[in-house]
Amino acid sequence: MVEIGKRRVALVTGAGRGLGEAIAKALAKRALHVICVSRSSNCERVAKEIVEGGGEAESAIVDVSEGAAVKLTCERLLAKHNAIDILINNAGITRDALLLRMNETDWEDVIRTNLTSCFYWTKSLLRGMMQNRWGRIINISSVIGKTGNFGQANYAAAKAGIIGFTKSVAKEVASRGICVNAVAPGLIKSDMTAALPEKIVEAMQQRIPMQRMGVPEDIAAMVSFLCSEEAGYITGQVLTIDGGMTM
Repeated sequence: MVEIGKRRVALVTGAGRGLGEAIAKALAKRALHVICVSRSSNCERVAKEIVEGGGEAESAIVDVSEGAAVKLTCERLLAKHNAIDILINNAGITRDALLLRMNETDWEDVIRTNLTSCFYWTKSLLRGMMQNRWGRIINISSVIGKTGNFGQANYAAAKAGIIGFTKSVAKEVASRGICVNAVAPGLIKSDMTAALPEKIVEAMQQRIPMQRMGVPEDIAAMVSFLCSEEAGYITGQVLTIDGGMTM
C-alpha cells in the first residue's frame, strides 16, 4: 500500500490534449500526482496548468509506439517514484481508409500506437503495483471496438484488442489487488469532430438517444471513479459511455 502522507502516482498517456488532458486534470483533483505523457510538448502545458491550479504533476515526452523509449521512460520514472500506482492507457491515433485502400503503414501505426502501447506501458509498470498489492489500470477502448465502422478496420481492430487485453490482464492480477478495466467512449467532442460538416454531425447525433455528443469530462469522470478506492471490486469490465448509442 502507499505510504501514509504520500500521494499516489498516476500516469496518463496521450495527455497533451482532448480526452487525455481531461483525464489528467480529473485525477489531479483527486489529489494524485499526475504524470502527463504525450509525444509532443503539449503534455508540458497540461502539467503546468495542473500545478498552477494547486495540483501535483510532471510531464514526459515520449512516443508511446516505441517500445524502447517507453521502457527507458518507465525506468526513469520508477527510479524517482518507486512505483506508478495508476496507469491510464489513453494515447491513440486514426488513419482511416477503406480496407482496399489502406496501406500497411496506416495499419501498423494504428495498431502500435493504440494497442501495442498498452502492452509496453502495462508490462513496464505492473511489477510495482503487484509488489504494493494495489493498482488501477484503465485502458481507453471505443464503441468502434465493439461495433466496427466503415473505413476504420485498423482502429476497430486495435480497440477490440484493448478489450481482450484488458480482460486477460485483469484475470492475471486480480489476486494482487489490481483492478484492470476498459472504458469505451462513443461520439465525443474533439478536434476531429469539430472539423466535420454540421450535417454529418447532426446525422451522427440522431443515432444517439441523448441527442448530443459527449464531452471529454464525461469520460474523465468514469476514469476518475475507476481509479478510486470505491471501485476496488470492479475489474475486467468494459464501461461504455455513449449516450445510449449502442444499448
